[in-house]
Amino acid sequence: MRKNGGTLRVPSKLTRVQDCPPAWICRNLAGMTAERILLAAQGYLELGMAGEALAELDGLPAAYRRRSDVLKLRVSVALHARRWKAGLAASRRLCAVEPEETIGFIHAAFCLHELGRTEEARSVLLHGPSSLLNEATYYYNMGCYNARLGQLEDAQNYLRMSFSLDRKLRGFARCDPDLKEVRHLF
Repeated sequence: MRKNGGTLRVPSKLTRVQDCPPAWICRNLAGMTAERILLAAQGYLELGMAGEALAELDGLPAAYRRRSDVLKLRVSVALHARRWKAGLAASRRLCAVEPEETIGFIHAAFCLHELGRTEEARSVLLHGPSSLLNEATYYYNMGCYNARLGQLEDAQNYLRMSFSLDRKLRGFARCDPDLKEVRHLF
């Protein structure tokens, strides 16, 4: 703390970009809070401007870039831009930060699948947290991965479970190219 005109000033805990060392400030406006930067990045993503969203996220101090909300947004940006390697890297960091959170595992597996590494994708989900077993997306993606790997009976069982947890997934399955081998079964 330091005296400033007779009042005590408590140092920020890096809640404002202007409180960060100058090397951390990228192209963001000085004085913009980290939360506002996140909102700006989210807004850019919603407008389909993935590059701008990523630039905002890159302007955050390193301490913020490791936060789960920032990692989740970075994953969303990468998936929107179809940047599977970047999405995989961010998803893996998210899994390390929140090992019991399902979303990092689901997205890491999806990125691996999109990179043609479907067996690894399946393994990521099989070795993820037990809370995945409560997620319709887990069963749907396992159905897709098993179908692509030629394990059609397993695929069918996973898909049935996903449909029982979320009926809307049946509609997605009707046009999912990963499921063309088992489409006639549902």
